[in-house]
Amino acid sequence: MTPKAKRLSTAAMLATVIAVPAEGLRQWAYYDPPGILTVCYGSTTDVVKGKKYSLDECKARLDKDMMDAVVAVDRCVPGAPVPVLAAFADAVYNIGPKIACSSEMSTAARLLKAGQWDAACGQLPRWDKARVAGVLITLPGLTKRRKAEELLCLSWSQSA
Repeated sequence: MTPKAKRLSTAAMLATVIAVPAEGLRQWAYYDPPGILTVCYGSTTDVVKGKKYSLDECKARLDKDMMDAVVAVDRCVPGAPVPVLAAFADAVYNIGPKIACSSEMSTAARLLKAGQWDAACGQLPRWDKARVAGVLITLPGLTKRRKAEELLCLSWSQSA
């Protein structure tokens, strides 16, 4: 395994440790609080309403979706420390790439691009809201998840 592949795989594994308990497992498609059709461990890609997904299908979806999130963050912020990469990959897995990649819409993305890791990590808790019935509200599950991401993210200095 190349050093880059090992780095990406390690980040995906760390991000998955946050995602699995945060998402839980649901083998039947459901609508999450913002109304997005979701299945398994929070997968929203090509979900078939009314279909029951096997555990193997759920695991494969998680692996692919999480690696896609890791690669997206790595593309936007090449060279980020693994804990930073992993924390933002979980956030991207959960809410999309804007948080890590859109400098126009995200202070976290601007800080990541500047290599200001601690400050970027400190932005994660701000992303604990979702639109429910058109209203932006704080979701306790997101607050807990963002805190776990922040703690993982800030551990980069211990591994440096």
